[in-house]
Amino acid sequence: MLFKRATLDAIAAGQVTVAFRRWRRPTVRTGGALATPIGVLAVDAVEKVTLNDITASDARAAGHQNLEELTIQLAQRRAGSLYRIAFHVEGADPRIALRSRARLSAHDLADVQERLARWDRGSRTGPWTQTYLALIEQHPGVRAPSLAEEVGVVTARFKANVRKLKLLGLTESLEVGYRLSPRGKAVIRVLQ
Repeated sequence: MLFKRATLDAIAAGQVTVAFRRWRRPTVRTGGALATPIGVLAVDAVEKVTLNDITASDARAAGHQNLEELTIQLAQRRAGSLYRIAFHVEGADPRIALRSRARLSAHDLADVQERLARWDRGSRTGPWTQTYLALIEQHPGVRAPSLAEEVGVVTARFKANVRKLKLLGLTESLEVGYRLSPRGKAVIRVLQ
């Protein structure tokens, strides 16, 4: 579940506590957590709703001026069932602290290498983790579509894979593109 920067700022300020999404099946679950650039969001509830169930109060809690504005936005979304997701900011994003840890113990390094190897083994298109790390190291701040083209994948797949690397604290998102974190630089030195 992705949010625009303005919405993330409103979430951080406590002004937005609800989102509405159309999904074939939910991508988050009640009791789950969602890592975002502003911190970890705790998912309080995921409910299937209809447009008639949504109130003006719901629309404001989702960051809209009024119910009509939200209804227009939802009408433009793809097919699927409509869900109301309630959440709150639970705490800081643990990836932020993780990516600054460049001193890796043997155990930490083994864990990272195992996770990367598992993602490579599970990929239908072949190993990708070291290629992505090297590409981001060589081209910091380059737009995702350009990097995706470089490795011959669609942008959505490229971004999804970079989010996996970010889970390990290896990459950081910039205003445009990405860069290796100090942790990512330490890992790539070992992998080369």
